[in-house]
Amino acid sequence: MGYSFVLLALLSFILLKENATADDKVPYIVYLGEPPSLLFGSNQTTQHLRVVNSHFELLGSILGTRKAAKDAIFYSYTQNINGFAAKLDKETADKISKLQEVVSVFPSRGYKLHTTRSWQFLGLETDGTFGSNSLWSKAQYGKDTIIGNLDTGVWPESDSFADNGMGDIPSAWKGICQNDVDTTFTCNKKLIGARYFNKGYEAYVGKLNSSYMTPRDNDGHGTHTLSTAGGAFVANASLFGHGNGTAKGGSPKARVAAYKVCWPPVNGGECFDSDILAAFDAAIADGVDVISMSVGGDPVDYFNDGIAIGSFHAVKSGIKVICSAGNSGPTAGSVSNVAPWIFTVGASTMDREFPAYVYYGSTNLKGQSLSSTALTVGKYPIIISTDAKAENSTAQDAQLCIIGSLDPAKVNGSIVICTRGSNARVAKGEAVLQAGGVGMVLINSASTGNEIIADAHVLPATHITYSDGQTLLSYLKSNSIVLGNVTKPETVLNTKPAPFMAAFSSQGPNTITPGILKPDITAPGVSVIAAYTGATSPTGLDFDTRRVKFNSESGTSMSCPHTSGIVGLLHTLYPDWSPAAIRSAIMTTASISDNQGQKILNSSFVTATPFSYGSGHFNPNAAADPGLIYDLNATDYLNFLCSIGYTPNQMGSFQPGYKCPSPPINIYDFNYPSFTIYNLTSSITVTRTVKNVGPAGTYTAKVEEPKGISIKVDPNSLNFGAGEEKTFKVTFNVSTPSSDYVFGSITWSDANRKVRSPVVVLTSS
Repeated sequence: MGYSFVLLALLSFILLKENATADDKVPYIVYLGEPPSLLFGSNQTTQHLRVVNSHFELLGSILGTRKAAKDAIFYSYTQNINGFAAKLDKETADKISKLQEVVSVFPSRGYKLHTTRSWQFLGLETDGTFGSNSLWSKAQYGKDTIIGNLDTGVWPESDSFADNGMGDIPSAWKGICQNDVDTTFTCNKKLIGARYFNKGYEAYVGKLNSSYMTPRDNDGHGTHTLSTAGGAFVANASLFGHGNGTAKGGSPKARVAAYKVCWPPVNGGECFDSDILAAFDAAIADGVDVISMSVGGDPVDYFNDGIAIGSFHAVKSGIKVICSAGNSGPTAGSVSNVAPWIFTVGASTMDREFPAYVYYGSTNLKGQSLSSTALTVGKYPIIISTDAKAENSTAQDAQLCIIGSLDPAKVNGSIVICTRGSNARVAKGEAVLQAGGVGMVLINSASTGNEIIADAHVLPATHITYSDGQTLLSYLKSNSIVLGNVTKPETVLNTKPAPFMAAFSSQGPNTITPGILKPDITAPGVSVIAAYTGATSPTGLDFDTRRVKFNSESGTSMSCPHTSGIVGLLHTLYPDWSPAAIRSAIMTTASISDNQGQKILNSSFVTATPFSYGSGHFNPNAAADPGLIYDLNATDYLNFLCSIGYTPNQMGSFQPGYKCPSPPINIYDFNYPSFTIYNLTSSITVTRTVKNVGPAGTYTAKVEEPKGISIKVDPNSLNFGAGEEKTFKVTFNVSTPSSDYVFGSITWSDANRKVRSPVVVLTSS
C-alpha cells in the first residue's frame, strides 16, 4: 500500500512537471522574410515540402531532434511568406532569434475586431440612379475585382452574396471553398472562396471540435464587413424597418472571398498572428486583388506584428491592403495598423440619423436608436440608475447599468437613465429590462461627447449626447418626480453637420514611426447597415433571441470596408496602378469640409485635425481623376525600413540581392502623400515626386502654412506631359516654436483638379 502510494505520488509529480513545462510554452512566430526562389524543375508542391523541411531543420537544430521540431510547429508559411508558428518556451525563442537567417521571433498575440445610405452620401448615387460621373459607372461596379476579407468568416446564405447574373469566375482565381467538414457551407460565382485558419487559436484553447472547422460566420462581424466592401445589390433591406433601401457594397459586382481568422475571445484576443499570417499567405497565392481587414491591436515594431508582415508581402505582390485604425479614440497616439504600406482608415458619421426623442416636462431631447419596440402613449417615471442601485451593488455599476446592479422594486415600470462606458450599450438596456424597466435613456460620458449611436436596443431606448444628458440629469435633481416618454425611432436623411469624427476612432500621432501620418483617411463608420449572420442576434448577446438579415454596426471596422470597396472600383478602373498609387488618389482628393461647408469637427464639435481624419473624408468620384499621384514600390518600402534602423541582414531576407542604401534615405523624403515633420529645430528641406496620371497641363502649388511655420515649395509650378514625373522640394522653417503639433497643407492644382497633402509639424522644445 505504501509502495503504491509513493509510486502514484512520483507519477503525479512527473505529470505535473510535464504539464508545467508545457504550460510555459506559448505560440511564437519565427519570421524568415521572403521564401526561397523556386528551384529549376520544381513545382509548388515540391517547393512547399522543401521550405517545410527547412523549418524542421532550423527548429530541430535548437530542440535537438527533427521530431521535436515537427511536434512543435503548427503552421509553416511557404508560399509568399517564409516562416513558421510553433509552441515554444521563451528560452528557445531567444536562441532562435540569434540565428543569422531569422528576421524576428515574437509571440503570436491576439488582436481585437475593431449599407443602405452611405454610398449616396459619398456621391456614388443620387436617389437610386448612377450618373456617368459616378465611379460606379466608370468602374463597372468593380466587376471581377477579387476582394478578400480577413475576419470572422461569412454567412453564405445572405442575399448580399447571391450570384444572380454573374459570369464565370475569373481564371486568375486559385482559391478554394473549404467546406470539407461543414458541407452546408457553399460558395458560388459571387462568394468564390472561403477558408478558415484556427491552429493559432487552438494553440491557446486546446483541441477544437468540428464546429470550428468552417468558414461560416457565427459572429456577424465578417459578414457585415465583407458585404460592405463587395456585397451585391439587395432591394428592401432594413433593420426593423429602419434605414430601408437597397443595400450594396462599394464594389457590388466584385467577387469576394472570406478568410476566417477570428474566433471567440481568449487571452485578450480574438484573431491571432499565426492564423493571420497563414491567411495572408493563402490569400496572396489565391489571387485576391484587395485585402480588407477590420482587425488590430496596440501598435508594435513592424517585424513583431503579423498584420504588418503579412500586408507587406501582399503589397509587394501588388495587392491593396486596407485596415481599420482602431476603436481606442479619442486617446492621442492610439491609432493601430500604422505600417506605411497599409491603407489605414478612421471612422466618421454620415448624413443619416435614426432619431428617437426623450420628452419630459416641456422639453424634447433628440437621441438615436434602432429599438425594435416602442412605448405606448402615456407618461412613465424617469429615474437615474444610481437612485435604483441594488443593495449588493456599487454606485459605479449602477451608474453603468451592469446586469444585476439595479433594484427591481425601484426600477419597475420606469424609464432608467444609464451612462455609457465599460459594458455593451445594449446590455445596459437588458439590465433595465431584467429589473422591470420599460425604457432607457443612454447618456454619454464627457469623453464621448456628441457621438451618439443607433443600436438595436432590446427595449424602447434612445442615446443622447453628453450635454443633453447633463440637462436631463439637472432637471431630475431639481424635481422629485419626473414623467416622460421615449418615442419610436425614425429614419431621417440629409442631417447636418456630416461627416464629423466618431469619438471611438483611434487617433494619431503614429507612435511607431512619427514621420508617417496615420490614419490616412476617414470614411463612414457609424450606424452602418449591412448584411449579417443568421447564427446570432443583432446585439450578439446571449439574452437576445432576435435574428435579422441586416444589422447596424459602428466602428472603424465599418469604415475600413467602405474604403476597400472604393479601392476595388479603382483597381477595376486602373488595374496597373500600384497599391500606393490608388491610396494616393484617394488621399489627395479627400475633403476636410462637411456638408455645411465648414471644417470637419470631432465628436465634441471642435475642429478635428489630421490626427483624426488623416487626409480627410474620402471622395470616390474625385479619386477616379486625381491628376497627380505619389507612388511607391517594394524597394521604396525596404529603403524606408533601412532608414528607421532595421539591419542589412534583416533587409536581405526580403529580396535576394537587396542592400540598404548608403547612406540611408531620410525618412522625410519617403514619397508619402502627406508631410509629417517632427522635432523640427530650425529648417529642413524634403523631396517628393509626383506622377501625372491625367492630361498634360500645369500644376501650381498653394500652401496653407501651419501656425509658426513658413513653407516654400520649389518649384511652385510644374508643367507635365501625359504620364510624366516631376520632383519638387519643400522647405520648412520655424518662425515661432510651438509646444504642440500644428497643421497645414500643400495643394497642387490645375484648372480642374486639386491634389492636397496634409502637413503636420512639431517643433523641438
